[in-house]
Amino acid sequence: MTNTPDADAGLVRAFPTPGALLGTAYRDLYLAAEGSDNQKATIGDPSRLPKPWDPPTCRNPRLRAELWEWLDRVVLWLNQEYVWDPGGIIPPCWPQHPHLVHELAVLADQRRRVGIALDSNGLEEWHRYTLPGFLDRMRARLKAHCDQDHQPWPARGRLARYADTGNADRRQDAFNADVSRLQPAEPYFPARPRLSIIDSATGEITFE
Repeated sequence: MTNTPDADAGLVRAFPTPGALLGTAYRDLYLAAEGSDNQKATIGDPSRLPKPWDPPTCRNPRLRAELWEWLDRVVLWLNQEYVWDPGGIIPPCWPQHPHLVHELAVLADQRRRVGIALDSNGLEEWHRYTLPGFLDRMRARLKAHCDQDHQPWPARGRLARYADTGNADRRQDAFNADVSRLQPAEPYFPARPRLSIIDSATGEITFE
């Protein structure tokens, strides 16, 4: 799937271009936001459009496969172009880390957006905040668990305890107790329109 590093790429390598299906998805999102009324009507409900920065919304199998292929190329590009210290390498097991999948999709989309901008302001923000923030969070979450090979999820046991039926019931009891303390909501009656009369002599306003 992923191309190996290109020794003849020159001093720097270009950001990977999304494939045709991703390009169509991005075009539809643009038209839903900026298109004409007819174009928006043709697009339909924008909430149903696939959003590549949020992978679960890409439900078409071919589109999802293209998204994974693009993100894999983006990760290789990031590791080649921006990582010097080994501790900053995005590990090859990133697809097995949901937190990395979610964040990489956003990181790639943000970089795509600033790459088509007509000035460098967005790219400066991406360099200054977006990429360093991602790398810091990745290091904090992974620590040394996947330095060599992918390791089992250390928090799996605690998640299982969280999802345990007894703990879920106790949380629901706490929710119910909190809600029961609230006063019953008073019925809402919209105010009836009032007719105002202006005295032409005094300017005084009276209401019926």
